[in-house]
Amino acid sequence: MYNYIIGKIDSFTANTIVIDNHGIGYNIYVANPYSFNIGEEYKIYTYTHQNEYETSMYGFKTEDEKNLFLRLIDVKGLGPKVALGLFATGSVAGIVDAIDRENIVYLTKFPKVGDKLARQIILDLKGKLAASKDVVTSSNDELVAVLESLGYKKPDIKRVLPNVDYSKTIEEQIKDALKLMLNN
Repeated sequence: MYNYIIGKIDSFTANTIVIDNHGIGYNIYVANPYSFNIGEEYKIYTYTHQNEYETSMYGFKTEDEKNLFLRLIDVKGLGPKVALGLFATGSVAGIVDAIDRENIVYLTKFPKVGDKLARQIILDLKGKLAASKDVVTSSNDELVAVLESLGYKKPDIKRVLPNVDYSKTIEEQIKDALKLMLNN
């Protein structure tokens, strides 16, 4: 229905944000509402889900997140609320990597994703997310360049990239990557 909405955050709850766009407040389910600041303007990529009981809107900070979400909700037994939960603590690169490596332990750490559902996600999506992985790789080129300029080697950099949240600013991504490098 809507591809994205640009507006200021009016309020948020534990699961949603309200974004004001020209006097209309859109209630949008997001993975982490507390990552938004009230009064700041954001571009939220949206997906509208409609069934016989309700119409809901889901929002994402990046198109990569939205595209992966759309692939996830095609998995049998994985609804939009559970799929959104994967983005609360997981990055697009981390989720794609876990699926490609058949990392059931990583996938089952998310709420309401058990062993059976994790195996179904892998069965349905393994090898089909290469395009998502390429998009993620192109979006982290700047981060890789900065880490290389600081003297880190490519294998070390590639090891921490799946754990970086690309919805953050480049400065925050660098800080997170450096923390991960120091912990490994």
